[in-house]
Amino acid sequence: MKNLFFILLFIPLVSLAQVNDFTKTPQLQTKATYTTEVIPDKITLSITLAEQNTKGKVSVEELEKRMEKVLLENNVDIQKQLTLKDISSNFKDYFLKKTDIQKTKNYQLEIFDAVSAGTILKELESQEISNVELLKTEYSKIEELKIELKGKAILKAKKQAEEMVKNLNQELGPAIYISDLETNIFGRASGLNVRGLNSISNQINGDDLDISFDKIRIEATVTVYFALK
Repeated sequence: MKNLFFILLFIPLVSLAQVNDFTKTPQLQTKATYTTEVIPDKITLSITLAEQNTKGKVSVEELEKRMEKVLLENNVDIQKQLTLKDISSNFKDYFLKKTDIQKTKNYQLEIFDAVSAGTILKELESQEISNVELLKTEYSKIEELKIELKGKAILKAKKQAEEMVKNLNQELGPAIYISDLETNIFGRASGLNVRGLNSISNQINGDDLDISFDKIRIEATVTVYFALK
């Protein structure tokens, strides 16, 4: 019985060693990175409607109406793109200081291009709504792009390997090991520029609003081992 257990345990270990032991094969190891940049197609903004910003002259309800009017005029689907995140007031302070009750509401708005974002920001500013903050930028086809970049990185690795064996008395054989563990994404949570500045509030003036978002950079790195003939 002990001998049978030893045989059953030994067979898969030997098989695993045979599969993974390619160190004795003459080989060339190379690493390649392929990078690209894409324009964000999903921009999330935070919009705060606060009565205190108008010194209590305009109610939150009125600010909401103004905001909705601007968004509808710019073809924003309010049901899908606008979300109420928070509502508050200085109700406690009212009893302590006997001041007017002032309310605040916070919304999140999703926009799909910088041009629309610029137009909306300018029109919101004209309606006394300027407390706007960039939350994040995204690219909707990021997963498909990551796969595409990995394929291009592998082709780059092969080209590098071919160049390396040109002056040798050998030929490049098939790939015997590939690793694609490294895929990095940069710039998804920052990078709003209004006329070259990084802040929205109090920077929207004049007839022309030049607004842009930093591109999202994606890079895929692969390591490939090629057999040598």
